[in-house]
Amino acid sequence: MAAPSAPRPPRPRKEPQPLVIPRSAAEEQRLRLERLMRNPEKTVPIPEKLNEWAPRPPPEFVRDVMGSSAGAGSGEFHVYRHLRRREYQRQDFMDAMAEKQRLDEEFQKKLERNKMIAEEQTAKRRRKRIGFRNKLLWKGLCKVAHCHVVTKVHNTNTVAILV
Repeated sequence: MAAPSAPRPPRPRKEPQPLVIPRSAAEEQRLRLERLMRNPEKTVPIPEKLNEWAPRPPPEFVRDVMGSSAGAGSGEFHVYRHLRRREYQRQDFMDAMAEKQRLDEEFQKKLERNKMIAEEQTAKRRRKRIGFRNKLLWKGLCKVAHCHVVTKVHNTNTVAILV
């Protein structure tokens, strides 16, 4: 018989949590955040991004080459059908990837075009703003105490720019 061991102290009981049924997606998200923030020292499990599905590459060497003879067995049609399905699936995947790449390139071009347009608008507004300040300077409406005058040489012309 084993020696009698000291009785274990009872486990501390967890305080009962009220049952809350979320009524919307926002409430469900709030409950999850509250549960995470109960113990801020605990690390949060962040799932890794799953790789996109890709079909198996076609085999390098096909052993069972089907001919056009009439002596095919009863299972040959099913083998042919599966091979054909896999090949169509592979071609559809390649078409989808090409389409995705084309759309990504178009999106990048659109971003570049929008960026150039925004820079042109900014430059135009900057020129207008500087011209307005220079007009005020030449008219004498701008007090020298509040405006800093910087002279800038541009195309052999000296231009006063307020900064």
